[in-house]
Amino acid sequence: MTDTAQTARTAIVTGAARGIGAAIARRLAEDGYAVAVLDLDAGACAETVATITDAGGRAIAVGANVADATAVAAAVAQVAEELGAPTILINNAGIIRDNLLFKMTEEDWDAVLTVHLRGAFLMSREVQKHQVEAGWGRIVNLSSTSALGNRGQANYAAAKAGMQGLTKTLAIELGRYGVTANAIAPGFIVTDMTRSTAERVGVGFDEFIEATAKTIPVGRAGYPSDIAAAASFFCSEGAGFVSGQVLYVAGGPRA
Repeated sequence: MTDTAQTARTAIVTGAARGIGAAIARRLAEDGYAVAVLDLDAGACAETVATITDAGGRAIAVGANVADATAVAAAVAQVAEELGAPTILINNAGIIRDNLLFKMTEEDWDAVLTVHLRGAFLMSREVQKHQVEAGWGRIVNLSSTSALGNRGQANYAAAKAGMQGLTKTLAIELGRYGVTANAIAPGFIVTDMTRSTAERVGVGFDEFIEATAKTIPVGRAGYPSDIAAAASFFCSEGAGFVSGQVLYVAGGPRA
């Protein structure tokens, strides 16, 4: 793909104000795409947008609740108007409400499933209209190694396993229109979310990172840039024959 063609393509990254989402947004901008940095609060996206535009890229901040169908429709319409029809979608928005099953409330369950699964569904449904019209598209959903089960994360594990099922179904339904759908399942990544997990279990974050790294075959924790690299591949022209896959970016196989 030429630089001009890449620049003409627009990506939406949800949950992109910080962490993994921000890293993916920056990487896609480096790859030559215009990027909509979407999060609940557009103001929180300012730093990510500034980093991209200061480097010569094109980006806008978009505020929207991905679990609200009306807000999603308005956000995608805004992106199409200001940057061009979005044909790349990264469903990264997510929250955690960790607790053991007997302590987990219905509100904790619903909140996590709603943001992850309803959000990815609504965003994918809205963006696919532009992808089908263009005859080309990329959807990348963020899953997790927690999809395989993780103590204290019944809601999160269920949501991330659901993301894998959604991914495979999108690949089946949208493939004929030139749209691929893949999922990335990160292992331990150094983010504010894993910092929250350390706080929940009462361990200092540095100590938490060090202890976890010892259990990872490559001997280190992961970083948002590791996930961004995987997303870059899935969004590339060269990944056009890769669809419905789940890539575990975890430093080795899970025991």
